[in-house]
Amino acid sequence: MKLHHIRSATFIIETGDHFILVDPMLSAKGKLMPFSVIKHKARLNPIVDLPNNTENLLQKVTHCIITHCQKKHLDHLDGAGEKFLKDNNIPVTCSIRDKNYLKRRGINVVGTVENWKQSPFLNGSITAIPAQHGHGWVHHIMEDGVGFYIQFKDESSIYISGDTVLTENVKRALTEFKPNIAVVACGYASIDIGKPILMSLEEIIEFIKLSPNVVFANHLEALNHCPMTRNHLASQLEKNNLLAKVWLPKDGENTEITYNQ
Repeated sequence: MKLHHIRSATFIIETGDHFILVDPMLSAKGKLMPFSVIKHKARLNPIVDLPNNTENLLQKVTHCIITHCQKKHLDHLDGAGEKFLKDNNIPVTCSIRDKNYLKRRGINVVGTVENWKQSPFLNGSITAIPAQHGHGWVHHIMEDGVGFYIQFKDESSIYISGDTVLTENVKRALTEFKPNIAVVACGYASIDIGKPILMSLEEIIEFIKLSPNVVFANHLEALNHCPMTRNHLASQLEKNNLLAKVWLPKDGENTEITYNQ
């Protein structure tokens, strides 16, 4: 399996002939509204542009999965992402809660998943893992999404935790499924009301310690409400002797994960 990091939460899973796009935010720099104007500097999003190899990668996309998209979660599905999916009639798999929302927008939803229920996906299976988008009451207005645990035949397994804080469901996914790759959103995002809507540094470190294999850290340095930097995260991981376990890519980088049965 090869992972191609694009930007923020957007990446591509390459497995065999399949290129699976995850949470497409494809807008150019500065084309989206700020996601915070009080707690963070009111900068237009994304705050960085797409990497130069994006177009070449998008031409190879065969499928898409979306962790959450309602209530203006433009960093996981924006207008440019919608246009790409519709123009290319990309088959999309999503949470059953998002099915009708996406179909109304003209997106080709071919598969839905429910929490903790295994569904067929390509030559393997996909399971939705509940995600809690924020600490305290704020997650109720954020429209909680899901994570995905995906197993492929003769290939590495991957758990995409999605936009979530560290919950018992997340811990269960890590300890029961024991994914070869675990993806964690590390931006420590917050909006102008309520507590942070992604994991704290302490939660990220606990997530990595619980992960049995490689961790892919994303959702960094692309949005105005995500203050965590790669350098700060790397320094904290090094202090905890965890840096060697984590893939912390720059935008546009890729890595190959060897299958371990």
